[in-house]
Amino acid sequence: MNLAFRQRWLPTLVTAAVLLLLLAAAGALYPGFLRPLVFANILRNNAYLGILALGMTFVILSGGIDLSVGTLLAFSTILLARAIEAGLHPLPAAFAVAAVGTFFGAGQGLLIHSFRLPPFLVTLAGMFLAKGLAFAVSLQSLTISHPHFDAAASFRILVPGRAPLTTATWMFLVLLAAGILLARRTRFGRNVYALGGSEDTALLMGLPIARTRVTVYALSGLCAALAGLAMTLNTRSGNPAIGLGMELDAIACAVIGGTLLTGGVGSVFGTFLGVLIFGSIKTALDFHGGLDSSWLRIAMGILLLAFIVLQRALSRSGSPNPNS
Repeated sequence: MNLAFRQRWLPTLVTAAVLLLLLAAAGALYPGFLRPLVFANILRNNAYLGILALGMTFVILSGGIDLSVGTLLAFSTILLARAIEAGLHPLPAAFAVAAVGTFFGAGQGLLIHSFRLPPFLVTLAGMFLAKGLAFAVSLQSLTISHPHFDAAASFRILVPGRAPLTTATWMFLVLLAAGILLARRTRFGRNVYALGGSEDTALLMGLPIARTRVTVYALSGLCAALAGLAMTLNTRSGNPAIGLGMELDAIACAVIGGTLLTGGVGSVFGTFLGVLIFGSIKTALDFHGGLDSSWLRIAMGILLLAFIVLQRALSRSGSPNPNS
């Protein structure tokens, strides 16, 4: 088994196996769990997390981290709600919110690269900044009421099994497909992997390190804003108090999906599998009814620790033996 297979595909295959075992167990315990309607609900209820995790995957692949995405999501929801309340049409309001998220992320990337600052500290500051901005817009949640927004939120497409796929779900699936193509089929994607693998080597290869790093964080900010839009489509409101801790869920989904925290190894599709695992555990707990949400964190914590150990074992097995 060669190193490329062990590092690139084996973690994703393990994630897929865990997901299949989880679905099989839940299907055996809870009749009706494997219905298309349940799967559609898993996608709908976790579309915002999936979009958030897509941007986080690119950041981690580049060797960074972004702790601001959860509160930036909250800021995006309340900013969109306030803009629509002020009379702005939902479509230009959504574009404006997306632009703000992109600019916010790009600013963090520029600070990280220009001043050689740790991504953890810069995005931690960004987390507090975004949370403060959210509460500056409104101290309480705002209901979104607009005919065009209501139409988008109510939009459904029925797939086989009469499972409805909502606008937020389609946003997630389209962005997932775009993310897979961006990571594996474009020069930017190759640059991200190279940057995460070794910045010094990427510099020697003449790759645009500065542009790649800033673009990665801009993409993360854009995904956070779009995740906020997906959440408003589900809840039809903006809320400045949500989002805290969602960045950890996004990181967990990426790592469980096989993305190496040190960068350079992972896949967007693996992150999608991680999101499905998260959503399936949460849905199984709902089916059970006798367990609270703390068990979701316990299960994700165990899985996260297991995948970190697996990643470490694969990294060691791929390292040259100094005694050989």
